[in-house]
Amino acid sequence: MHLDLASLRSVRAFASAFLRQEPHLHLLINNAGVSAGGTTEDGFSLPFQVNHLGHFLLTQLLLERLRSCGPSRVVIVASSAHCAGRLRPEALGRPPAGPFSAFQDYCDSKLANVLHARELATREQDTRVTCYAVHPGFVNTALFRHAPPWLKPLLLPLAWLLFLDAAEGAQVVLDCATQDGLEPLSGRYFTAHGPRQPWAPGRDDRLARALWEGSERLVGPCPAAPAQ
Repeated sequence: MHLDLASLRSVRAFASAFLRQEPHLHLLINNAGVSAGGTTEDGFSLPFQVNHLGHFLLTQLLLERLRSCGPSRVVIVASSAHCAGRLRPEALGRPPAGPFSAFQDYCDSKLANVLHARELATREQDTRVTCYAVHPGFVNTALFRHAPPWLKPLLLPLAWLLFLDAAEGAQVVLDCATQDGLEPLSGRYFTAHGPRQPWAPGRDDRLARALWEGSERLVGPCPAAPAQ
């Protein structure tokens, strides 16, 4: 099924089609990510929309189905790059200023992933939906295909030599999706070594609430009912 996270219209169309066709949903893995600069058709920075905002809207649109099919899980692929994130609730969706804008935007979106999982777990604590943020490690995928030309000769050999391949990087994601007994750890941040504390901004509950409320304003109305 076609889904373009850089288009909120596409996200809504996908969710509508999925809900018509599929009566069951037990697992949602929000995995897509980009590191390129640019602006989407909705007017938001490309990394922030694809990496966070599109996933946020998709999760909201599918949330009632996840609740009705519980126990169910949401796994959000984050990154240790959240350590450099600097989210400003009043400027969500705007590209940061500076010469390394695209990299900062990527880090901000990864911090948003960690906080999204944290706040979703809080809001769903009385349901059978649980949520986990995951750092898969440094994985050799096509994520860096939009890196600046001067950086690619340095980055690509490093990726081939030191990074995990895609199957290895997927393992911790699959663990969070399938491992028994993780329900008490809903909202936590996982690495290949199990649950770990995220960097301080990723533990900021006030920022997590502000991100959630700001994301709701940016994506517009969602039909998911509040958790009971």
